Amino acid sequence: MTIKAYIFDVDGTLADTERDGHRIAFNLAFEAAGMDWHWTEQIYGHLLSVTGGKERMKFYVNEYDKPQKGLPELDDMIRDLHALKTQKYVELLNNNAIPLRPGVKRLLDEARAGGIRLAIATTTTPQNVTALLQNALGKDSMDWFEVIGAGDIVPAKKPAPDIYQYVLDEMKLDADDCVAFEDSVNGIRSSLAAGLRTVITYNGYTRADDFSGALVVLDRFGDTEQPSAIMQQTQQKCCLGVDDIAALCEQVAA
Repeated sequence: MTIKAYIFDVDGTLADTERDGHRIAFNLAFEAAGMDWHWTEQIYGHLLSVTGGKERMKFYVNEYDKPQKGLPELDDMIRDLHALKTQKYVELLNNNAIPLRPGVKRLLDEARAGGIRLAIATTTTPQNVTALLQNALGKDSMDWFEVIGAGDIVPAKKPAPDIYQYVLDEMKLDADDCVAFEDSVNGIRSSLAAGLRTVITYNGYTRADDFSGALVVLDRFGDTEQPSAIMQQTQQKCCLGVDDIAALCEQVAA
């Protein structure tokens, strides 16, 4: 079996952007807008059950019964807040505040060297994707990814499969030709619904999620300096590589 493409989620998969990136940017936006909203790590962990920044703010208003609930201008307010939050998030990335997770650059390099096509499937905005990739991997890295499915390009966000189906259609590939990389239960529900075999690298927010159906569930992709504890425990290796992913796919197909 030949794997033709890898399709990556962004937030939590390529980088630990949620706790120390998006959460911080939301709070900076709230402060700049003169609001008394503040998302602690605990609150944000609860809000992560909803995908999409604008959707997450609406959920917050309803769940925490904020005074803005029911206001006719709520949608406009959230749209403006989200634009401000995106600005704050990009500023964090431009200051190199959010590094890639261990092993991400290594795996991307291995895939490119092996002729495996790359794509992105995420609910975050295109601006956020561009800022992360360019700051972490260099300006040319945008050209590494054949398709970047991001933001509101499809109407239904994860756990709906729409964003993955969009990427597959744009690449003119079948799901069987590809592997998805995710970090959360909403992510794997989305990728599996699109028919994609899925590698999971969980983070602090998602380690207890249900990842039934995953090819493998890891703490990180790993490299020699920051190895994957799970790879070391199960396979006496420090990291997940292209050959390991191909072998996992062969096992599933057998």
